[in-house]
Amino acid sequence: MEAAARWGLVAYGVVYLMVGVLALRMASGDRGSQADSGGALRELARQPFGGFLVWAVGIGLAGLALWRLAEALLGAARPNGHRPRERLRSAARCAVLAVLSASAIAFAAGSGSGGSSDRQSRDLTSRVFDLPVGRWLAGALGLVIVGIGVWSVVRALRHSFREELGPVPARLRRAVDVLGVAGGVSRGVVFAVAGGFVVLAAVRYDPDEAKGLDDSLRSLAETPAGPWLLAAVAVGLMLYGLFLFALARWHRG
Repeated sequence: MEAAARWGLVAYGVVYLMVGVLALRMASGDRGSQADSGGALRELARQPFGGFLVWAVGIGLAGLALWRLAEALLGAARPNGHRPRERLRSAARCAVLAVLSASAIAFAAGSGSGGSSDRQSRDLTSRVFDLPVGRWLAGALGLVIVGIGVWSVVRALRHSFREELGPVPARLRRAVDVLGVAGGVSRGVVFAVAGGFVVLAAVRYDPDEAKGLDDSLRSLAETPAGPWLLAAVAVGLMLYGLFLFALARWHRG
């Protein structure tokens, strides 16, 4: 299980690294890039031994999902890992990783296309709208996603990621801290922006207002800071990918 977790963390790091690279291309003017997990899988498939790499990512994410499920059922090794809140956190991570793993494996097997997160977000929001009080449910979901984003930023600034790290060599601790803070803040910003669009979709009762990772990143280039903000977040996502590599190496067992 420990080997599966480390493999999965490396696979997850590859996904974030590729999304960051695609977002950086987008910031430099390449509007054809799709900066989300689907775009990352397609970009990975274009590399030498791309088919093998996509399979490795999909299987690794599946292993990481199982490990998070074990944490949810048995408790995590991190401080307070047996508390209900931490178990719920692990269960949520398991769900996200299971979806990403299924998408990667389907793509590797040729039965998936690495679809757009924007279309998936709009379709999901539309289905929620069809439920009783669906508009309110969508708004609540958007607020939860915004909250997760803000919480991720706060945890990164408080260096809470250290809870999952075992002993890191003294000469590398500062570098790992930089990766954890910069990466966690960028990841949190993207979550908050995506959640904000879901709230906007609920307020306007228009599922087309909901945006996935790709469109959420594109919207950063439309702020007064322009492409520079998108570039900064893109670099941050790449750093988060590198942080996941570090976590795979020095994870608290």
